Amino acid sequence: MTDARRTSPAAQRNATAIAEVLADYVPFMPAAGLMLEIASGSGEHVVAFARRWPSVSWQPTDRDPDALASIDAWAAEAGLANVRPALLLDVERGPWPIPAAQAVICINLVHIAPWSACEALMRGAGAVLPRGAPLFLYGAMKVGGQFTADSNAAFDRSLRARDPAWGVRDLEAVEAEALANGLRLVRTVAMPANNFSLVFERG
Repeated sequence: MTDARRTSPAAQRNATAIAEVLADYVPFMPAAGLMLEIASGSGEHVVAFARRWPSVSWQPTDRDPDALASIDAWAAEAGLANVRPALLLDVERGPWPIPAAQAVICINLVHIAPWSACEALMRGAGAVLPRGAPLFLYGAMKVGGQFTADSNAAFDRSLRARDPAWGVRDLEAVEAEALANGLRLVRTVAMPANNFSLVFERG
């Protein structure tokens, strides 16, 4: 039998650090709350988070059928009852198949996608989140139009070489797009490897 599980070294490196940011919010979610993950990739993040918070239901999604298979394979291997079957979701094709969630998390999407994906993410999150609910965003960002490290400038060049529409985004532009969709930036956390966690709140 072929093992459908993918592995992501980045996910293995950053899952614990991201979980420490989530720890200020996830334990206080309602018992019936649903955490919606956009662009779940290999599925290693959602499994790590679901294992840490078994009382929360986690809904992974991706637009890649191979990623969906990987997510379900990781969840099955972990034997976690609180991870729902992965759903096909293209962030740019609305409405999303999940009409409501208590929180949304999106890791490493907005720079490995066209800017329209960031616009769609904010539009979709603004539609599914109730007042006061959070959107968690993680990834590399420029601040004030400047790269925060030489490694991020090199990363941006490598992304744009793969696709000119990709690239490290300006934090202020991401914040403005969120605000246009009713999401207010309430927390900015500097993370390892020159990344950021951004926490938005539905107004």
